[in-house]
Amino acid sequence: MTSTSDDSEDPNDEIGYHIEVGADDVADAVLLPGNPERVDKITALWDEHDEVAYHREYRTATGTYDDAPISVTSTGIGSPSAAIAVEELARVGVDTFIRVGSCGAIQPEMAVGDLVITTGAVRQEGTSDEYVREDYPAAADGEVVSALVAAAERLGYDYHTGVTMSADSFYAGQGRPGFEGFEAAGSDALVEELQDANVKNIEMEASSILTIASVYGLRAGAVCSVYANRVTGEFRTEGESRAAETASLAVKLLARMDEVKREAGADRWHAGLSL
Repeated sequence: MTSTSDDSEDPNDEIGYHIEVGADDVADAVLLPGNPERVDKITALWDEHDEVAYHREYRTATGTYDDAPISVTSTGIGSPSAAIAVEELARVGVDTFIRVGSCGAIQPEMAVGDLVITTGAVRQEGTSDEYVREDYPAAADGEVVSALVAAAERLGYDYHTGVTMSADSFYAGQGRPGFEGFEAAGSDALVEELQDANVKNIEMEASSILTIASVYGLRAGAVCSVYANRVTGEFRTEGESRAAETASLAVKLLARMDEVKREAGADRWHAGLSL
């Protein structure tokens, strides 16, 4: 029988095997866009930054936003690669994760360019199932949700809060036709069923990020720009910088929340504590 080692694919305990960053490279809070090209758009909003790693789809930069330490790591498309980022960032000390991305809205009143702040997610992806039983909730951390809402309010951006659905595929899993018009079983009713359940939007990473962070006792949330409304048929790549700015300001507010908690001797920030 061949023995195995947990370190067989990670010979350096101090540097993530895929993301190639260590504890000194990143802040405690990290934004998680999918597209590596979004890193430049996010860091353009910060006071200053340095790129610290770029390996595969994982591009990482660290800097400050309004004097608050902050990092960003791109995750690529989908939950499997997002889970790797969360795992390896957690191992070097990151405790707060905010997904920053784009999504399709499925409620008619939601406009292209609006923001969706996720409070919980439907786990229609397989990655989180490999961590915990399927009826375990994908819930956003309350402090992160509060910080994102406060940030959107301060910035004057239109936003919605609610449940997100995370899928494993862009086409069949989101009720879109595949090659040559292929339709997956049940895809014709998928969006309508989600609408009836008051789900706000569809994307591909949030539920795994929320679930894994929750299992590990870490903070996580998500804010996405609406690129498409699946009900009205409207599509524009709009609002990307709003999501990035909202998430960056949320990190600043979370840092303040943590200060207030320490001053008050509280374990959790709540509405009775001032920001």
